[in-house]
Amino acid sequence: MPKNILIEDARILFRNFAGKAGMYNSEGERSFCVVVPFEQAEVLERDGWNIRGPNQREEDDGLEPFISVKVRFDNYPPTIVLMSSKGKTKLAADSVEILDCADIGTVDAIISPYNYKMHGREGVTAYLKSLYVKIVEDELELKYSDVPESASDFIGGCGGCETCEGNGCQG
Repeated sequence: MPKNILIEDARILFRNFAGKAGMYNSEGERSFCVVVPFEQAEVLERDGWNIRGPNQREEDDGLEPFISVKVRFDNYPPTIVLMSSKGKTKLAADSVEILDCADIGTVDAIISPYNYKMHGREGVTAYLKSLYVKIVEDELELKYSDVPESASDFIGGCGGCETCEGNGCQG
């Protein structure tokens, strides 16, 4: 039985944390692909994981094997953390789509296997368990990172008091 896999300093491809419908998925299906080191890919493939990528897995051809990872928040929600120079922020189903356009530096991930047998086929589906993403910050983000947010009460309201109800703070 396959175990969780840890991939540190991972490279992720084909990000769809928003779950937008596309050529390969239906609306609401969140996913991404993660590049798997060649040695690890061979072991995972023997264990039934669906390894994609080049047919000939030679390290010098520039093509790398990868697996598609499903991101679901219903039964066992994953831990997804966005890190920057300011600290870390845990992302939830309503905020995780920010990763689709983020400038990502490093990624560490734990992927959980789900063994399936369906229509005479069997294998392993990959589900996200944990994802830690460090974003790349530009010079201005770093320069002004210690300046506190002060205009939030004037731009779009405070969102919390009974007087403005999110429509521009009046009190």
